[in-house]
Amino acid sequence: MLDIATAFRPAPGYLDTPSYGLPARATAAAVRHAVRAWERGTLDPAALDGAVDRMRVAFAALVGSRAEDIALAGSTSQVVGMVAASLPDGARVVVADGDFSSVMLPFTHDPRLDVRVVPLARIVAETLRGADLVAVSAVQSADGAVLDLAALAEAARISGTRTLLDVSHAAGWMPLDARSFDVVVASAYKWLGAPRGIALAAVRPEAAWVRPVSASWYGADCPWSSLYGPEVQLSASARRLDTSPPWQLVEAGAVALELLVREGVGSIGRHSVGLAEELRARLGLAPGASPIVSLTGVDASVLARAGIRAAGRGGRVRIGFYVYNDERDVEAVASALRVAQAA
Repeated sequence: MLDIATAFRPAPGYLDTPSYGLPARATAAAVRHAVRAWERGTLDPAALDGAVDRMRVAFAALVGSRAEDIALAGSTSQVVGMVAASLPDGARVVVADGDFSSVMLPFTHDPRLDVRVVPLARIVAETLRGADLVAVSAVQSADGAVLDLAALAEAARISGTRTLLDVSHAAGWMPLDARSFDVVVASAYKWLGAPRGIALAAVRPEAAWVRPVSASWYGADCPWSSLYGPEVQLSASARRLDTSPPWQLVEAGAVALELLVREGVGSIGRHSVGLAEELRARLGLAPGASPIVSLTGVDASVLARAGIRAAGRGGRVRIGFYVYNDERDVEAVASALRVAQAA
């Protein structure tokens, strides 16, 4: 068992982290504290800038970036939308068939853009051929398929293709090098264990072409001195893309990310992927590289009756193992499937 597991309340059978991650006790306590302060009128928004800065530092550590290159948003689609709006008319964009909709729709619904949808297995080859942008998830939401990020980065470097990488299902357990891509974005409520309403993006300095389409007072270097007037200057760093923070959530977000940094992505990944590999082996499935196990021919209600929380995605059952899971969860799934097969 990981040391970090003791930071969470026991939740036997919870295998739905790909839908939303569970909060650590300290994360949940931070939310409750913020709500009480809000209720009493003692919440100090300016003082919460420190929590936002802590999130930048922690997210940078988790994805291999720098704190000054981290932008704050409310959702992944918001960041993807800014990237799409920053592209010139007629720009050629490549996306992966079956990828999560928020990675695709800002492009496919922009009539200015020439969007090509290709199989995930063709993403690296298409990148090597060249495009104005490739937008893809590091780990697929539907089935946990893992993209060869080193190959993608090299193909983009050779062809001069800009890149947008969604790491919502990778950040927290997979070692990443965000500096190899233009924009790396994650919704923090899944594997990062933060409240919903926080997304973070690593935007390397070379991606100055990404415009602050949702320009906000919080995108200035001194936001509390930038509340009024059209003459406000946005930051020259990734902060120019910031939208104002959800005050009741940012302390909890910082606590959640810092907890993962202390444990270390390497050990979290080995534990989580190891449990998934154990289940795949017991079910006679091919080895995989992610903590997500996707099962065909299984009704999610079978697992629900056994007290297992999983999700149905694309006609399959999606199971996700994380820091609060252990071998008992593997056995629970295997046992439930044995009972269903024998019935």
